[in-house]
Amino acid sequence: MMQTITKQQARQFILAKQGLIGSYKFKGKEGALAYIRQAGCIQFDPVDVCGKNAELTLQSRVKGFRKTMLQELLYQDRKLIDYVDKELSIWPVEDWPYFSSFRDRSLQMSDTFEGLQELKEEAVRYIDENGPVCSDTLPIEGEIFWHSSMHWSGHWHKKSSAARSVLEQLYTDGTLIIHHKKGSRKYYDLAEKYLPADILNAENPCGNDEAFKLWRVLRRISAVGLLWDKNSTALLGIHIKAEERKKIFACLAAEGKICPVMVEGVKAPFYYLSSDDELMQKVLDGSADLKPRMSFIAPLDPLLWDKPLISALWDFQYSWEIYTPAEKRKYGYYTLPILFGDRFAGRIEAVPGKDGILRVKGLWWEPGIRQTKKLNTALDRALRNFAVFNGCTDYEM
Repeated sequence: MMQTITKQQARQFILAKQGLIGSYKFKGKEGALAYIRQAGCIQFDPVDVCGKNAELTLQSRVKGFRKTMLQELLYQDRKLIDYVDKELSIWPVEDWPYFSSFRDRSLQMSDTFEGLQELKEEAVRYIDENGPVCSDTLPIEGEIFWHSSMHWSGHWHKKSSAARSVLEQLYTDGTLIIHHKKGSRKYYDLAEKYLPADILNAENPCGNDEAFKLWRVLRRISAVGLLWDKNSTALLGIHIKAEERKKIFACLAAEGKICPVMVEGVKAPFYYLSSDDELMQKVLDGSADLKPRMSFIAPLDPLLWDKPLISALWDFQYSWEIYTPAEKRKYGYYTLPILFGDRFAGRIEAVPGKDGILRVKGLWWEPGIRQTKKLNTALDRALRNFAVFNGCTDYEM
């Protein structure tokens, strides 16, 4: 008979797995890398109000994290790479061979665009001789009818800048990688200059598409910690329907890679990595490190990938209101959930000012949250850390 746990135990397990409760298990730049390896990928979003999504994801669980650490891991150490996975993401460079099917598909699609091959060859020659370029500095003029194969959704074309289109195609093909970014502008260079030959030339560890899906689902379970067998945005981009998802979960369980568990009050079974069974047992016997701390959670954080799951386990509804018209917003433009202990305690909108002061524009506590000394002390500490993360010297309520 399948084991049943309480909702609180499910919450505590997820947070302990993700490093969001208890003593920090991820510290500094190496901790940031370790967390991304555990999660498989973190989502990239260019909007920067109080840190970009990927940076916010790391600051909430990596002690002493600074924005420069992610830039170094991406563009100096080359231990991480920008590429598609769950939308546009950041993931460990050692996973490059697994995504060869994406690059193969991109190459096949590029053959369908007349004249694109010649432009690709011209761009590669120029970049080889001159180094990193962006769409404004690559001397290829005009427009072409083209559609990025990274987001291929049908046989239709759009007119776009030839330079931009060629760079994006070569990037999706895997010929180019992002060398660095200036704001939202991407600069590209040849992948072979920066990625080790043993990674570039490695065979895909997944022998077929089915094996690749198994690998990706396992990675998403690791990212969330405890994932249910339901339609889930945590599996976005893998393109599986209900019946196939059930077969994948069953296959991973039969291989001993995941363990099933039921949660009180929820009909669907949940799964976690077999390698996390020791952590699960510690949560169940009360020996896990569950010391409360406060964190501000990124809008696209892996913790929030499946909002119905969050609603079911936490009774917390979060909507990212960045694209909601101002007059229809319930909270703020870039409001972050506040996690305290094993509960979502509220929401906060905080914006760094040019004068070096982080200003709290809005603070909304959840019903039933008491303004205790312990809560206020945790909030003060979280805001001071968040101010430093945003290059500020102090905060103002």
